[in-house]
Amino acid sequence: MPRSQNTIDPYVASGLQRVPARREASLARCILALLLTAVYFPSLSAAADEPKPLPVKFDLEALASVPEVYPTTDYAAEAVRAFFYEGQPYHGKPTRVFAYYGAPRAVAGTKLPAMVLIHGGGGTAFDRWVRVWTARGYAAIAMDLCGCVPDGSYGNWKRHEIGGPPGWDASFGQVDEPVAEHWQWHAVSAVLRAHSLIRSFPEVDADRIGVTGISWGGYLTGLVAGIDRRFKFASPVYGCGFLGENSAWLPAFEKMGAEKSARWLELWDPLHYLPHAKMPVLWVNGTNDFAYPMDSWKKSYRLPRSRQTLCLRVRMPHGHGPAGENPEEIHVYANAILKGAPPLARITGQGRVDKDVVVTFKSESPIARAELNFTRDSGKWQDRKWESVAIEVDKAGQKATGRIPEGTTVYFVNVFDDRNCAVSSEHEVLPAD
Repeated sequence: MPRSQNTIDPYVASGLQRVPARREASLARCILALLLTAVYFPSLSAAADEPKPLPVKFDLEALASVPEVYPTTDYAAEAVRAFFYEGQPYHGKPTRVFAYYGAPRAVAGTKLPAMVLIHGGGGTAFDRWVRVWTARGYAAIAMDLCGCVPDGSYGNWKRHEIGGPPGWDASFGQVDEPVAEHWQWHAVSAVLRAHSLIRSFPEVDADRIGVTGISWGGYLTGLVAGIDRRFKFASPVYGCGFLGENSAWLPAFEKMGAEKSARWLELWDPLHYLPHAKMPVLWVNGTNDFAYPMDSWKKSYRLPRSRQTLCLRVRMPHGHGPAGENPEEIHVYANAILKGAPPLARITGQGRVDKDVVVTFKSESPIARAELNFTRDSGKWQDRKWESVAIEVDKAGQKATGRIPEGTTVYFVNVFDDRNCAVSSEHEVLPAD
């Protein structure tokens, strides 16, 4: 049974949206439903069947060993170390993976938390992304996952002679090859090897490592989260599963034909891996993302069997650089899990009676505001116009209430703390009037 532990959906069983009442009475009923559902919903989720076995099995023992490292003076960058490390054999030949690693100076007698950084389509190992995290007090490793080195331009990086297969959309053309020749096989293995490598560094605390990825890297984060349970948390940005139901790649699947697209999706759609994820996950996305629309995103974040936190920003840009690398929510989430700092707010319940909405939450940081985000449009998620209105936060800072504007087809609520970090309720598609 798909589920999300940070939201509860009381009207599913209660039918409250059909109860005619004044607004005040409706809100009271809604809050009561939230309390009742909070008691019973987790027990229903706990009874869910165990997930199906992973469609592709990796040799986790071998990938947990520390890979051989090959230093290089090429592609030097400020305040980071460049090197290659051992990859998986490709077409019977050995491969190497290029990476950047950086770490701040550790305090004597202490070890550093760390991050593994997975680039997206058109990307490579980005030294600047490593420095984003070293400036935050973390060790970090960013690796290239398509047999390239950071020589060239975005989407056109130079391939090196002992790299693995090309990636991203190129993986559609690899579906007839043995699984061990597929890009995902090599990319996931390279991420796990990078994780094993960074865990071996004496300045790194192996018990405090997270992973985040952007776009295709967010997609890979969904695979990795279900495979490598050593990570303490995962944060996919944009990326999700259910790509065959709705995504930017529907034309590619149609071109592949039913048989080949079904094989690709059965092997490599994150929907098969996310139910195996046991670590907490922070999902970051935008309402109009061109690649990973909100319906597939919602189905994906309901799959892991762990606490999920959502951050859905209105019209969040898609890309590397500040858009995908620098959301403060990821920084705060990492600090909370890996450093014991105050966490993001946590949505504890949501409900609706007719047009009245209530969202409950808990937060160690003061709540600055809440907003109800809504669209009156239908059709493609990427093309919908979104609007936002402020809604009331109670004096205790534990509940936000508002009224859905007329004509709304979809809505969700964002709660912002005093760090301007947003956490989101699940979006709800409203029935037609």
